[in-house]
Amino acid sequence: MVVWEHRRLIRSMVRRDILSRYQGSFAGALWTFINPLLLMLTYAFVFGVVMQSRFPGDSSKSGFVLYLLAGLLPWWAFSEAVGRSPHVILEHRNFVKKLRFPLETLPVNLVLAGLVTEAIGLGVFLIGIGVIRHTLPTQIGWLAAILVPQVALTAGLCWFLSALGVYMRDLSQIMGFVLNLWFYLTPICYPESQLPANALGVLRWNPMLPLVRAYRDVLLENRAPDMIGLGIWFIGAVVLAILAFVWFQRLRRRFADIV
Repeated sequence: MVVWEHRRLIRSMVRRDILSRYQGSFAGALWTFINPLLLMLTYAFVFGVVMQSRFPGDSSKSGFVLYLLAGLLPWWAFSEAVGRSPHVILEHRNFVKKLRFPLETLPVNLVLAGLVTEAIGLGVFLIGIGVIRHTLPTQIGWLAAILVPQVALTAGLCWFLSALGVYMRDLSQIMGFVLNLWFYLTPICYPESQLPANALGVLRWNPMLPLVRAYRDVLLENRAPDMIGLGIWFIGAVVLAILAFVWFQRLRRRFADIV
């Protein structure tokens, strides 16, 4: 297995990637905590205060903030990794011609770095829900099960896009637009009840929809996620990851000639 075989290399590169983002800045590594907090506050202000969005079952502003943040947690990890993946091989082009370097670990580094951002956001979220509701979700252990298909989906897309990005240099700009559209097509900042029935029929194919539902079930409703839906999603994510990995290995043969 790629991750286990090269775990020390991956751990070292993920750590270096996170620290290098804020190298030389005044706050340094504290930005890994400050950035998720600022994003949470920004989304909460825009959608909760300015647009007056509310979720069913809890019409309070604090309830909206919790529902919003529970949906943002998986999106942060996913979008950060997928958004950076088209450029990751070009960013590390000095590794491409090293015959013994495992290039397939570079997209994995992005997935794990995104999970670090999510973990920090989860910590902020748990503090917030403890302050607002004076209790913590007892079903939080289900997150471990939810993370498996989440990681498989993210890794699969990162392998696919990172290989394609070597051949399509404009892919980073295209994915920036796609991710923005994808975000607003996922009921993160608004409840599913606001969507028309025909739109739900189309959006049920959105792989982020069951993920957001599962996070809210566990963190806000304090119940187990839909295991049947999660199982189907898991199978699809694993198949995608396997096919994307094969795609990456086939296209990497020409990386050295192109970069």
